[in-house]
Amino acid sequence: MENTPLTPSSSAPTPSATPPGTISNTGSEAENQSKLKTLLGILRRFIGVADIASVRFSLPSQLLEPVPNLEYWNYLDRPETFASIGESDDELERFLGVLRFWFTKDLKFVKGKPCKPYNSTLGEFFRCSWDVQETLPPVPSRPSSRNSRNSAASKPSQAGSKGPVRVSFLTEQTSHHPPVSAFYIDCPEKGVSANGYDQISAKFTGTSIRVTPGVHNLGIFINLHKRGDESYRLTHPAVNLGGFLRGTLNLYVEDICYVTCPKTKLKAVLQYLGDSWIGKAKHKVEGVVYQYIQEDDGIQKLKDVPSKLVRAKIEGSWMSQLYYTVPGSNEKHLLIDLDPLFPEPKTCPPPDAMLPNESRKMWEGVTEAIHARDYSRATQLKSEIEERQREKAAARAVEGVEWKPRFFEAPALAAGRPRLSADGEMALKGLHTGDYKLEPAAVTGA
Repeated sequence: MENTPLTPSSSAPTPSATPPGTISNTGSEAENQSKLKTLLGILRRFIGVADIASVRFSLPSQLLEPVPNLEYWNYLDRPETFASIGESDDELERFLGVLRFWFTKDLKFVKGKPCKPYNSTLGEFFRCSWDVQETLPPVPSRPSSRNSRNSAASKPSQAGSKGPVRVSFLTEQTSHHPPVSAFYIDCPEKGVSANGYDQISAKFTGTSIRVTPGVHNLGIFINLHKRGDESYRLTHPAVNLGGFLRGTLNLYVEDICYVTCPKTKLKAVLQYLGDSWIGKAKHKVEGVVYQYIQEDDGIQKLKDVPSKLVRAKIEGSWMSQLYYTVPGSNEKHLLIDLDPLFPEPKTCPPPDAMLPNESRKMWEGVTEAIHARDYSRATQLKSEIEERQREKAAARAVEGVEWKPRFFEAPALAAGRPRLSADGEMALKGLHTGDYKLEPAAVTGA
């Protein structure tokens, strides 16, 4: 089932006709269960392998979701939450705005099922934008009862600013071994940007896959340029992918992650609680926002946070509603209600403006073949792309040539924060203005 967005972006450049890269489940229930059994048989070969994500094994095309990896992995399922982060003059309200973005960034997993997109090739890139028609109002740090859980909290009395406000996204596969991509998000009208590296590590236990951030993935880094470059670091929790034996994939999160703002010295500890195998999953999360004394304070669990430092408490389900309370009151106030929300569609360059190593263009033939259920042709085309990448990598090794990304500076992976190159800044500016013209890359990885 393809996700249906609330409303398409208006006053935006004409998007590609290719459907947005949201999760869909095609075929009958029996077909999907058959696919999972096939996948399970393949995964069992990797029991004991420390990181199957680094192996980069190739799956048959009928097991793949017809969407490129770089399009699939973005954190802007609800771009208005990102554009609204810096709206308030109150530091706690801005922090709560960051948490509101956090709980909407992967709405694709809330509304759909996990899937396996195409493996990215070296130098492959993806770019898109969203036009936000109205940003969200700040999350009140001193809420009244009308903002409580029993009120129409999803329709706050204070309106957000009118748009359109454009949010742009650029990502590039900067490394193949290990597989790492760099990304940059920008909303210049609101002075909000974010960047980071995406890399996962995965281990198959025999019945489930445990996915953790790779060593180069230090989280999402957000900057508020109109707030004195106030910055936030958001780390990712580990995720368990199960349901292979039942024939229905599900995500389970049981871990702790952190959000830290060095300038305001506010930090959140978010604990995702595991569900029992018996009964319906609740997907609960609890957390606190507190004022830390020093960044390396050794606090890693909720119970370690001194009550006198707490500025707000978080609770709810990361699959439905999240609430917060403030000191001095037990009344719950709505932070975000995910139930009525769906991923917003992307605006991509038109097909004639895409370069050969742009994700949708590169995988176009494979995508069309999968949609047509011509899996033999899809596998053939996919194999040709993968073989070209191997041949070019072998040629570079013989010539002693080191690969350099185009849109990001040569990776300083230890920093966790990629910097745009001159071409990257130009590509991002083109997304803002609707000028998609880029010169073809002198060298491609596949």
